Amino acid sequence: AVVSTQSTGKLDKMVQSGAKIILSRLPIGDVATQYFADRDVFCAGRVTQEDLNRTVKACGGTILATVNNIREADMGHCELFEEIQIGNERYNKFTGCPKAKTCTLILRGGAEQFIDETERSLHDAIMIVRRAMKNDSVVAGGGAIEMELSKELKSYAKTIHGKEQLLITAYAKALEIIPRQLCDNAGFDATVILNKLRQRHAQGDKWMGMDITSEDIADNFVACVWEPSIVKKNALTAACEACCTILSIDETVKNPNSNYKAPNAMPGM
Repeated sequence: AVVSTQSTGKLDKMVQSGAKIILSRLPIGDVATQYFADRDVFCAGRVTQEDLNRTVKACGGTILATVNNIREADMGHCELFEEIQIGNERYNKFTGCPKAKTCTLILRGGAEQFIDETERSLHDAIMIVRRAMKNDSVVAGGGAIEMELSKELKSYAKTIHGKEQLLITAYAKALEIIPRQLCDNAGFDATVILNKLRQRHAQGDKWMGMDITSEDIADNFVACVWEPSIVKKNALTAACEACCTILSIDETVKNPNSNYKAPNAMPGM
């Protein structure tokens, strides 16, 4: 229920409805807060509209604009409600919500940039899982698919004569940047790892990729290190389009006056 006034009559109606938790988008004054506390009712004001909507989706009920004729169907339910403190912040925790299909993740860190980076990484991981659930075609990650594509392109380039062979070979070499960068990020010797991957892929082990836990290579398809195929297709398409855009620029025009600095004005002018 949403509290829009603090008159005693309306407060009585909310208490008589049987509500034990009252959330309001508007502020709740000290008198109303004490009134609810004396009757064992929790209230919270200045709750954002987004939080109200998420609570309704999880607990059920309806966001009301009036306290008149409150029905049982307008009330949400949860098994446990508690107010907890994490760090310097206090949170209202709803547990056992009948309609909840999501969970809340609280990120903490020593600096704002760490929190932002963690949030971006978490968002990327969630979106990858979401995409994988919608598209059931997956490939092995950890640089496995890039090394396999690189091997196939190098073999195909040998059947091409002319300058196209150089382009295909350069494309195959560029694909090895992904596993190399993964090795650099993990602090591994990229040269050793890539040499092992080239050898195993040449032997037909197409799902061999980098294993960050053992600092070696492994069959990432068996290890369940997967990536949706559509993500790889979109990444390669976007990279090719960006490369073509750069190559299509045959000349840049520079305004010589952009670096011109006007002389200082004479005193008194």
